[in-house]
Amino acid sequence: MKEILFTQRADTPHWVGDGFPARSIFSYRDIAKDISPFLLMDYLGPVEFAPSKSNHRLGVGEHPHRGFETVSIIYSGELEHRDSSGGGGVIRAGDVQWMTAGSGLVHEEFHGKEFSEKGGELHGVQIWVNLPKKFKMTKPKYQGIKKEDIPVVQLPNGAGNLRVIAGDYDGKKGPASTFTPINLWDIHLKADRLVEFKVPVGQTAVVFVAHGLVAVNEAQSIGDAEIAVLERENDTFTLKATQDAELMFLGGEIIDEPILGYGPFVMNTSAEIAEAFQDYENGKMGVLGKLEGSE
Repeated sequence: MKEILFTQRADTPHWVGDGFPARSIFSYRDIAKDISPFLLMDYLGPVEFAPSKSNHRLGVGEHPHRGFETVSIIYSGELEHRDSSGGGGVIRAGDVQWMTAGSGLVHEEFHGKEFSEKGGELHGVQIWVNLPKKFKMTKPKYQGIKKEDIPVVQLPNGAGNLRVIAGDYDGKKGPASTFTPINLWDIHLKADRLVEFKVPVGQTAVVFVAHGLVAVNEAQSIGDAEIAVLERENDTFTLKATQDAELMFLGGEIIDEPILGYGPFVMNTSAEIAEAFQDYENGKMGVLGKLEGSE
């Protein structure tokens, strides 16, 4: 069995813009060597929003990125994205947005128009995924992945189900295109059912619980907004929920390269960070026009 190296949780939220209350579960600034190729995870909400003013949509305005990808998974609510590469769209409950910043772009994220008008619960996760040096300056792209395009696998013994966002599970391949091998699974477990998972030896393995209480290897339990980082040796682990749970598995091939991040850029050297800021200031990452319904 893959033993737990450590657990980590976040209890204190901070605001990203005026639309996203986020708890930072992990960051490359604290556990980089243990989470590669993943850089950061923000757990969004769950929080209830009242209807917005007609002339203002909550969210985060135009800002740049370079050198990595952002992955947004929405459990409830609605998120609208636009970027300077021409990518964008609205994602709703069950949908996923996978944006490759690559060589650089600017983007913005707001509550969707319908959600803004009606209000409701916003709940989701955003993950930053590193790019290896040879792909850090790749052309930006956007993948808007709809709920119906994500394969759903029923787990053994009626234990729940698993959505394959990236990688594969039980012969089902996820729709997300990735630059390095990654398994990203959205898992819903029913209480009191034990499930064994098999994953590649030598890769990073992280279990994140959004909601519920889950025992790893029938031993240590993790709860809301908490991760368990597993060892890279061995290839199996078990999960058993003591109450119905919503969780994710993040696995991937390690990118054994220097990580240097500053603000919205993650590169390999300080010179590359300085170049990123200069390129952004010179408009080389593009610009966005005003989004209808925002101030």
